[in-house]
Amino acid sequence: MSNYLVAMEAAWLVRDVEEIDDAIGVAVSEAGKRLNNEDMDYVEVEVGATGCPACGEPFDSAFIAADTALVGLALEMEVFNADGEEHASRIAKSEVGGALRDVPLTVVEIVESPDEDA
Repeated sequence: MSNYLVAMEAAWLVRDVEEIDDAIGVAVSEAGKRLNNEDMDYVEVEVGATGCPACGEPFDSAFIAADTALVGLALEMEVFNADGEEHASRIAKSEVGGALRDVPLTVVEIVESPDEDA
């Protein structure tokens, strides 16, 4: 059994917003609030990054059209005592998905944590 850091991406919709910074603030705040209501303060929430198609430089994953924003959130959590990467992925999606119902969620990276006993 190993420990894994599981990184996920969520698509968060924010309505009635005009500025990117406001949309990002609302998305991170709402996601954090829903996770904290489920006592899941161990899940890290921040705005995701998207690479610029022209230069490759990362920028915040947020887009506004018609006063509605789509914000890409990056979520990370440590999964302990999983049988493998697939098991860690299922555990993370189940935990976070239960708190963030109706929010599209995708696992983007799984990294095995070093054994602390070694």
